[in-house]
Amino acid sequence: MATDADVLPPADEIVTLHGVTLLRCAPDGPPLDGERAALDLIGDAGWREAELVAVPAERVPDEFFQLRSGIAGAIVQKFAQYRLRLAVVGDISQHVADSQALRDFVYESNQGNQLWFLPGYDELDERLRPTG
Repeated sequence: MATDADVLPPADEIVTLHGVTLLRCAPDGPPLDGERAALDLIGDAGWREAELVAVPAERVPDEFFQLRSGIAGAIVQKFAQYRLRLAVVGDISQHVADSQALRDFVYESNQGNQLWFLPGYDELDERLRPTG
């Protein structure tokens, strides 16, 4: 007999890493494909009092990585407007290999504190670990 846990997809969860509350999104949730999706995540994160949203790379559509589409800029602007950080977690190497502009965007983003592109959750844990 199947239980609800057998048929329901994994849910987004709140996790605290090194004193930072983050909304860790499930891999099979709705795509982060525009401002509406960003606002949905921002609202969920705000309701749960998260400071950072970690979205698996598989939930980010190809168009996000095509900077000319404007999708990445619109999404990042919404997160910044609501003072919420965003981390895209997972392998985006093929996208980066295909675009010098994206490679530069990822590099610059990872130098700051608003948007990170990280290969895995271990790197997110490391990034949030206090220094010293």
